[in-house]
Amino acid sequence: MASPLRRRAAVAAALAMAAVLAAGGLWLYTLLRANLLDNTTGRTELAARKVAAQLRGDGVPPGGRLAAPESGVDLVLVRDAQGRTVASTGDLGDAPDLGGLRPPPPGAPGEDSRSAVLAPAHPGAERRAVVVVEAPGAHEVYAVTVLGDVDDATRAIALGLLAGAPPLIGFAAALAWWVTGHALRPVTAIRTGLAAVTASELDRRVPDPGGADEIAQLARTVNDTLDRLERSDARQRQFTADASHELRNPLAAVRARLEVALATGRPDRGSVAAALADTERLQRIAADLLLLARLDGGPIPRTEPVDLALLAAEDLARRPAPRVPLRLEAPAPVPAAGDPARLERALANLVDNALRHARTGVVVRAATEPSAERDGWAVLEVEDDGPGIAEPDRDRVFERFVRLDADRGRTAGGTGLGLSIVREIARAHGGDARAVPPRAASGSDNGSDNGSDRGSGGSGARVVLRLPRGTVSSSDSCSGS
Repeated sequence: MASPLRRRAAVAAALAMAAVLAAGGLWLYTLLRANLLDNTTGRTELAARKVAAQLRGDGVPPGGRLAAPESGVDLVLVRDAQGRTVASTGDLGDAPDLGGLRPPPPGAPGEDSRSAVLAPAHPGAERRAVVVVEAPGAHEVYAVTVLGDVDDATRAIALGLLAGAPPLIGFAAALAWWVTGHALRPVTAIRTGLAAVTASELDRRVPDPGGADEIAQLARTVNDTLDRLERSDARQRQFTADASHELRNPLAAVRARLEVALATGRPDRGSVAAALADTERLQRIAADLLLLARLDGGPIPRTEPVDLALLAAEDLARRPAPRVPLRLEAPAPVPAAGDPARLERALANLVDNALRHARTGVVVRAATEPSAERDGWAVLEVEDDGPGIAEPDRDRVFERFVRLDADRGRTAGGTGLGLSIVREIARAHGGDARAVPPRAASGSDNGSDNGSDRGSGGSGARVVLRLPRGTVSSSDSCSGS
């Protein structure tokens, strides 16, 4: 079955060719006809002027007999002021009706002749071109040419155009049909390859025809999309497996503790407290998973002016007795644009992550950073002096449930989703989050992760959160220690 696109292309080519042939044929017919009429009129006028010159020199010939004209002119005759035919190349009594043609009025500068094409006397009769030229003695010289040759030539041209139009139109349609089918062959292959991609065969790719045309770009775009889809599916499967593992451990612990408590008849307080702690951890994991699901497919967060320096000061104020000292470095307001609730969650995750690993203290910094591509960035930094991680792992720590060692017990209490949530919130606001070397050891291999475990051999980590700058009405600076 032919594709609708091929049919539309063929019809469009046929219509375009028909329009070109109609316009070109009409132009050619009109031009040729006008040219033939001009040539015929010119020959007729030349014959009339020859007779007028003869009258000036010799007058009206005896008997009124004129020599036969040349160049295909059919008749030349001379009339006097009363309209009587006094000389002719034919029979004087057989002069044709010239339709009342009159010479131009006397005194018209530069004009001594006039021409016209006489309409046929009845349908099917001959048409004639007539030229009248003034001559001495108030005579008028009329020259007449029958337009049979002109009509025959223009009729032949018209018939030729009409006969040649259908084959040309058919050729244009067939050519468009073939070219469109040839051009759409890679599209058909792409469609077939894409239809073969299933949930269990995400590694399939559509054929790339090569080149730099639009179809080749389409094939590469489809393959890039399939690459992203395959990576997303792999991440989703890994995420599901990791989430199942994370939920299975505390669930098994809660069940075991409750079974022990029931077996003793009188549950001891320690078993109930441990079961409660495991239940709280389950709640935290479930809440983090729900938040990530909302960030993955949720709407764009609402945007309003936010002061990151004030946000950091409020977060630190809500921690009256941290495990290690917290210090805020924010000498001035840091305006940003975003959802205050989500930005508070991102900052809290960064501080919680740093507190789990810090040895002697945590520093929170808020500042602005210029940018050549935009108005600048609003930056939040959280730095600790705990163990660092190797440089190749600084991006992996933002993946969900990533561990940098074999310990999966989460003894420090983290869910393994904290930094993943931070990065998702940052990207939802048009920014980003990354782990970089700490200021105190910018050249060392260290960093941050998103759980409670870190690699060894570092001297701290610094996580930087960048957001687009905004405006805030407050002019107060925020600082703390």
